[in-house]
Amino acid sequence: MEDSLKDKFKGTLFGQAIGDALGLGTEFMTKAEVEKYYPDGLADYSQIVQDCHRGRWRKGDWTDDTDMMMCIVQAIIDDGELRPLSVARNFKQWFRRGPMGIGRHTCNVLSVAEFLEKPAAVAEKVWELSGKRCAANGGVMRTSVVGLLGEDVERHAADICRLTHVDPRCVGSCAIVSLMVHSLVYKDEILPIETLVEVGNRYDKRIEPYLRMVQEDSLDALELDDESTMGYTLKTMAAGLWSLYHCSSFEEGLLAVVNAGGDADTNGAVAGSLLGARFGYEGIPVRFIEGLARKNVLEGKAESLLAVLLS
Repeated sequence: MEDSLKDKFKGTLFGQAIGDALGLGTEFMTKAEVEKYYPDGLADYSQIVQDCHRGRWRKGDWTDDTDMMMCIVQAIIDDGELRPLSVARNFKQWFRRGPMGIGRHTCNVLSVAEFLEKPAAVAEKVWELSGKRCAANGGVMRTSVVGLLGEDVERHAADICRLTHVDPRCVGSCAIVSLMVHSLVYKDEILPIETLVEVGNRYDKRIEPYLRMVQEDSLDALELDDESTMGYTLKTMAAGLWSLYHCSSFEEGLLAVVNAGGDADTNGAVAGSLLGARFGYEGIPVRFIEGLARKNVLEGKAESLLAVLLS
């Protein structure tokens, strides 16, 4: 049992990083542009075009999505448990180093001087100033690790999301993804859509239609490459869940999401974490693992996190 848990733990963490790193290759592209730059589909880091956006990263490196997930990982390692204020401190330290790719809403929240003392209050104020319209995917992109906790997963997911994203759609999407990761890792079960609908309705009724779209045969229903909505938390949540329900391997699921374009690094991070939780580390193609630019860093953090959570 412990070996199986370790395999799924590592699968979740590596799946997130791999989805992020590969998804960078099609981030902000329309599906037509993906087909233009990758006629046979993007399937390896070595293919990633080096334009002015992507050229800022090494091929196989992850972006801000996994950086923020690693901030959560480090807080758990340091404290032996998940404490939101420790996570907030790590977010702030990361932000001060001027990370690439950080989302506008996350940047607005982390730039406020009072963030360290009262992060959730700051996040709520920034959300209110947006007219309560901002439901970006900066919370759900990092939530995978919360699903690895042994208990109180939904509460922890909500608390960590609200450090920067307080919109109920953001909080609900984090709760759903984290609970799904937890079920896959600890029970080897895919939660049914109706269970997810029940969870989503506790937060916002606007979540349910996106969960229903997960049942569509094609990802096209989500219009992931639509420029006006590509950073929407419910689209990212739904893309990840779609890959889980419709695909029979890690590679099949991740490549379907990544090659759909849009906010593909974030969609890939969520899909990769869910697929990694389902198929485990051993189910991830070796080329994806070996090609990660910071594989050894992630390996070390994964071992330290395992020691804390499975002790």
